[in-house]
Amino acid sequence: MHRVASLPGRFAEPLSAIRLLAAALLLLVCSACSTISSVEDVISPPPPPDPKTVMPALEQRIAILVAEERQRIDPKAKPLMFDPELSSIARKRAEDMAAKNYMAHASPDGETAAALLMAEDSRFQGLLGENIAAQRYVAKDPIDVDVFARRFVDTWLASKSHKDNLAFADYDHAGVGAGVNGDTIYVMVLLSSDLGLPPHGDPAAPSVATPVPDAVTGKATSMPPPPEPTLRGSEGHE
Repeated sequence: MHRVASLPGRFAEPLSAIRLLAAALLLLVCSACSTISSVEDVISPPPPPDPKTVMPALEQRIAILVAEERQRIDPKAKPLMFDPELSSIARKRAEDMAAKNYMAHASPDGETAAALLMAEDSRFQGLLGENIAAQRYVAKDPIDVDVFARRFVDTWLASKSHKDNLAFADYDHAGVGAGVNGDTIYVMVLLSSDLGLPPHGDPAAPSVATPVPDAVTGKATSMPPPPEPTLRGSEGHE
């Protein structure tokens, strides 16, 4: 019969020490893996948000700056009421420019903000102004709303025609729209005033030429129909 000899006690202690050392090394390796992962997280930050999600905040910031600069240029200018209808039209035009990579007051198929406004509100008449601009951005970097809003407004202020358009004292409504593609942000600001004219369809505003007695001779003269929107506009880019 074979007997299994037990290891002497003096060998048990070194084996236990080896096991403890192996466990410590395993913990150290795991800790190192965790540290490396944390360093990689710092070196490789998460990607920036989709630029399209930033456009509403950019529109709002530009609207605020336009109102502030307008009052700074001419404290007597009418305060602006920001109009959702004008903003919707401005946004549609800005998004069209971004999608088709152009910058102009009319789209390649001839669509204009004035035409869109008349399609939305056929009763409107008066003055419609617009400023448009484009700014490049780096796709891998987040879009800083304050920085880009300031760039757009400063671009307009640096041009006499843009600045005069923003500061035109009779404007009392405005809208801002922004569109973005892979490397460029497009913005349109629309400003309007009815100039005190009654809207189309108003009983006080005949839509066709109407005989009106002359105050001096008493003879009937023809009163012209109300004018269509008059467009003031400027465009610019960095």
